[in-house]
Amino acid sequence: MLKDRTQMDGSRVLLCVCGGIAAYKAVEVLRVLQRAGCAVRVVSTEGALRFVGRATWEGLTHAPLATDLFDCDTSSIPHVENAGWADAVLVVPATANVMAKMACGLADDLVSATLLAMPAGTPVVVAPAMNVHMWQAPATQANVATLRSRDVRLVMPVPGRLACDDVGEGKLAAVEAIADAVLEALREAADADGPGAVKTPDAAPLAGMHVLVTAGPTHEAIDPVRYIANASSGKMGYAIAEEAALRGARVTLVSGPTALAVPRGVERVDVVSAAQMHDAAVAAFVDADVAICAAAVADYTPKFVADHKLKKANERLDVIELVETVDILAELSATKRAGGRRRVVVGFAAETNDLARNAQAKLGRKGCDLIVANDVTRADSGFGRDTNHVSFVGADGVEELPTLTKHEVAERLLDRVAELL
Repeated sequence: MLKDRTQMDGSRVLLCVCGGIAAYKAVEVLRVLQRAGCAVRVVSTEGALRFVGRATWEGLTHAPLATDLFDCDTSSIPHVENAGWADAVLVVPATANVMAKMACGLADDLVSATLLAMPAGTPVVVAPAMNVHMWQAPATQANVATLRSRDVRLVMPVPGRLACDDVGEGKLAAVEAIADAVLEALREAADADGPGAVKTPDAAPLAGMHVLVTAGPTHEAIDPVRYIANASSGKMGYAIAEEAALRGARVTLVSGPTALAVPRGVERVDVVSAAQMHDAAVAAFVDADVAICAAAVADYTPKFVADHKLKKANERLDVIELVETVDILAELSATKRAGGRRRVVVGFAAETNDLARNAQAKLGRKGCDLIVANDVTRADSGFGRDTNHVSFVGADGVEELPTLTKHEVAERLLDRVAELL
């Protein structure tokens, strides 16, 4: 979080409030932004007024609340006027409906029309909140990916007990985290030649770089229907690949079996076994500048693979002879300086105890530049979850991060990679 929220005097934030139970928290976000010196205007959907009334917004902003495209006392074109006024826009709570409208470019009410009318370069921050199943729906996740590809900043929802009594992702992020995302966007815009400056692709921090990312599990065949695997979902690697593409890199994603969609702008190479992942990663690393090995590659594979389904009645299944798989991370690290080039290699370590010590030992054995270590026994970290609690372990020591979404971990990691480059 930003430690200083007192230096944004005069910055203008347009707060778009949508019809969700978390609308009351938008009031708290507004107050934090005002304390930071921001001028805040509010536009609201009709549904949002069922949760927080007009008198609250007008009392806090000392300005009329706009809710309708055609019935506005202060402007004949309120969507265009408000869009042009804002240095940044915040949508909170962002419902699945409003995010779908943003992704498709619909403009059938004041909020959606205002968002569509935003001048290019105006920072847009979106803080979703909804039922866990609505959040996880493929349509919603596709819309999230679309918004990210357009440089919309998402303050991702967190796991917890929801208003409907379901437990899972969909809970609005912390008020402070949402406000800090807006303030950070304003400061970045101010640093880039003033509010509204557009970040061109040439200015992207990884523009022109080739980034290799491995992700997901591997499946090591026992026979045609059985295999050895682990619980990796691939979410962390896919988040890294997506963020690297957004930063201007050419991204090759070598992926084991997952149910995830290919991030926009990413080339995915599908593999199954550790041997296949090794061959694909080595081939991609020939001209890559960065390798981030986030995949949970099997350490062992069956020495012999049966060509038919083994029958437990008359064939042995209680003893399977294993052999070690090829160490992809160590091999890439050993070749990172080939030809006098300076390349960066990052590994991951899923640990259940002695996190820092085991990660430091792995850093030394593998010869990579950085290890991202996470304790997979934690409830907020590990396989299949959308949050991670990781530590960056490098030659300069250990940096423990707070619990973050996997996309936020990806952002922090690529910041470190840029420093190493």
